[in-house]
Amino acid sequence: MHHPAAWALCAWPPLLWQPDRLAELPNHFRHMSTRVTLPGDGATRPAGQTFWSGSALDREAGMAWDWVQLSRGVVALADPMAVVTNLRLVGSAGAMLSACEAARYLNEIVRALPWQDEVQRALHEGTVQ
Repeated sequence: MHHPAAWALCAWPPLLWQPDRLAELPNHFRHMSTRVTLPGDGATRPAGQTFWSGSALDREAGMAWDWVQLSRGVVALADPMAVVTNLRLVGSAGAMLSACEAARYLNEIVRALPWQDEVQRALHEGTVQ
């Protein structure tokens, strides 16, 4: 399976979206890939990256983030401030939200996706990239 790099999302055309319409987005996203980049051992925890994309307004939106396994069966975002996406959130006044302002909304999308299931599947399969 092809595993796109998260930084490749920076080259995707930006998709402007309003935070009050975020509830619509998770229904459009589908899992593209999840990879284990660090299998973990006695000194380190397993970690990796997951990539999701979907169509909205006839344009492609993508999101990717790093994850880490905290304990058996429990995974979390490695850094909630580091969700990579081509979504650009626009406030009600028409101004682009800052990265800090947008992080809250991007994390709402992440929480609505079944990404932990995909991470658990990748860990179970033992696929290290």
